Amino acid sequence: MVYFTRKNMKGKKITTLFLDIGGVLLTNGWGQTARNNTVAYFKLDKDEVNERHHLTFDTYEEGKLTLTDYLKRVIFYEERKFSENDFTKFMFNQSLPYPDTIAFFKEIKRKYNLKVIAVSNEGRELNAYRVKTFKLNELFDAFVSSSYVHLRKPDVDIFLMAGDISQTMPENSLFIDDRLMFVKVAQSLGICGIHYQGLEKVKTQLKAFGLAVE
Repeated sequence: MVYFTRKNMKGKKITTLFLDIGGVLLTNGWGQTARNNTVAYFKLDKDEVNERHHLTFDTYEEGKLTLTDYLKRVIFYEERKFSENDFTKFMFNQSLPYPDTIAFFKEIKRKYNLKVIAVSNEGRELNAYRVKTFKLNELFDAFVSSSYVHLRKPDVDIFLMAGDISQTMPENSLFIDDRLMFVKVAQSLGICGIHYQGLEKVKTQLKAFGLAVE
């Protein structure tokens, strides 16, 4: 099912895109697939890692733990045969781009002179690696990342902060995320929203907001 709003669009103009990163522009930074790959490579106990991860990852994503401290709780609470550097390198390498999607949003930004703001849940070190490696600063004007602002989606305050930072009214903003719950929370604040389900679908959905690239 497709979720997006067109209400109050008469006479309104989208001036700012709020974009998620993981699941839209890149693979998820440290989601289930990335963790499973890493656990298998280093021959770790998947259940133990996942339990420890879920107990403390939110704290890391909120910027209240360094990556080293997170890994001490989840991986290096006992002696390992591999180093933290080896683990981190493999962990970061799980991030892969969706080049066509990145290029599309760059073109939408250029054509319509939009502000583009990242609204994402990402740990500081992982976020920094992804921004630098995939040159996301060429697309985004600002990063409202959970580890920077100490708020995580679906907290409404992260969306309010994005509006304040971009100086954009809700009705002139469009939020795109692959998590439906997050889209609905943004919509509850009057922000227009699209549930991202692939590049071709989002191209069609954006036309309802007067945004199209031929």
